[in-house]
Amino acid sequence: MLELVNVGKAFGATVALDGVDLHVQKGQFVCVVGASGSGKSTLLSIVAGLTRPSSGQALLDSRPVEGPGPDRGLVFQSGAVFPWLTVERNVAFGLELLALSRAERQVRVEWYLAETGLLGLRKSLPKQLSGGQRQRVAIARALACEPEVLLLDEPFGSLDVQTKEDMQLFIRRVWRDTGTTILMVTHDVEEAVFLGQRVVVLACDPGRVAADVAVELSEERDLAVKRSPRFLEQRASVEDLVRSYHHAWRG
Repeated sequence: MLELVNVGKAFGATVALDGVDLHVQKGQFVCVVGASGSGKSTLLSIVAGLTRPSSGQALLDSRPVEGPGPDRGLVFQSGAVFPWLTVERNVAFGLELLALSRAERQVRVEWYLAETGLLGLRKSLPKQLSGGQRQRVAIARALACEPEVLLLDEPFGSLDVQTKEDMQLFIRRVWRDTGTTILMVTHDVEEAVFLGQRVVVLACDPGRVAADVAVELSEERDLAVKRSPRFLEQRASVEDLVRSYHHAWRG
C-alpha cells in the first residue's frame, strides 16, 4: 500500500502542500486532480522520492520513501525517452540495473514490447515515432522494471484528442493486464473519471485533499461510457468540486 501521512511541503514562504493524507491500496488506479497551484506535481514528486516533504512522510508497504527506487516507475508528460537508443533498448534500459540474466531481461523486454504494441517498432529511434508511440515507450520502460507503483504526471497532456483517447484505453488495458498500482496526476477531469477507480481532488494554496470520490462505473470501460448519464453526472460533480475549491482560494 502507498500512503501519504500528514505530508506538507514548503518552498521558502510558499506552502505547496499541507497535511495531505492519502492511501492507495495495492492494484488500485487513483487519479489526482486540482486547479493550478494545488500541488499535484509536488505530491507525485514526493512519492517518487525526488522531493523530500517538509513534514509528514510517504510510505510504500510501510517503508519510508527516502529517494528514487525501482519500486516506483515515473512517466512525465514529455515521455523523456533516450533519443539515441532504439525502442527496444529504451525499454531494456532499466533492467540492466536489476539482478537478471540476459535471457530473463530479453523475455521481459519481449513481453512489454508486445503488451504496449511496440514489437513492430523495436528497432526504431524515438525521432521516428509519433507522440503517442513515444509515450508508450516511456510507459513500457517504466513497467519493464515491474515497479510496485507506476506514477504518471500528465502523461497524455500534450497529445491530440484522438491519440489521447487511444492512450487512455491503452493505459487501462495495461493496468488490467499487469495489476500495477497507478497514481496519476491530471488536470483533465474527464480523463480522471474515465481512468480512475477513485478521483482525489486537491484544494489550492496550500494543496490539501478536499475530496476523495469513488468512481461508480464498470471496470470494463470503452469510450462510449463517456456519453452515459452516470459518467456525465460524475464528471460534472468532480468539476464542480475543483471549481469550488479554486474559487474558495481566490476568494
